[in-house]
Amino acid sequence: MTMQKTPLEAKKTASIEAFFQHYAHTLKALAHPRRLEIVHLLRDQAMCVTDLAEMLGIPQANLSQHLLILKRVGIVRIDRNRKYVYYRLTDPNIIKACDLLRDMLIRDQSLKTDGQKILNDLPNGKLVTDPVCGMTISTSAALFSHAHDAKQYHFCASGCYELFLKNPKQYIQGSDVSVIHA
Repeated sequence: MTMQKTPLEAKKTASIEAFFQHYAHTLKALAHPRRLEIVHLLRDQAMCVTDLAEMLGIPQANLSQHLLILKRVGIVRIDRNRKYVYYRLTDPNIIKACDLLRDMLIRDQSLKTDGQKILNDLPNGKLVTDPVCGMTISTSAALFSHAHDAKQYHFCASGCYELFLKNPKQYIQGSDVSVIHA
């Protein structure tokens, strides 16, 4: 025999189910590499669509679709400044959650791509400048790192990394690098 729920128990159950439904939608919104990259870029600052699109190396229309998904679940919000629209994270805890998961994945030795770990353990704490866009990032937060002429360069996003790979000499002068010792 099934027990009948009281109206209060039924309301509580519905509230819990609604919470977990929103929780699942939020995680689903984050379950895309570009959207995780967007969150990463917004970790310390608000950014306009033009800058985000350039740093990610994707068309603005595609970026706008990703931002809309993140906005619908409350991960980003819009700030308007005259004719410019800036996106920012709604809560700094989003970064903490993403960083915890990222750190767990970095430690997972089974994650490999082309025979190498997806993200090698990068030096922690040093601030460097992405040679392409000029964004200041910590080496531990850099999404991409690349050795060129015995120096290590760090990048905030895939678009910056790909531009560097096409023509490193265009971006090398005056950038912060880590020297690789043999």
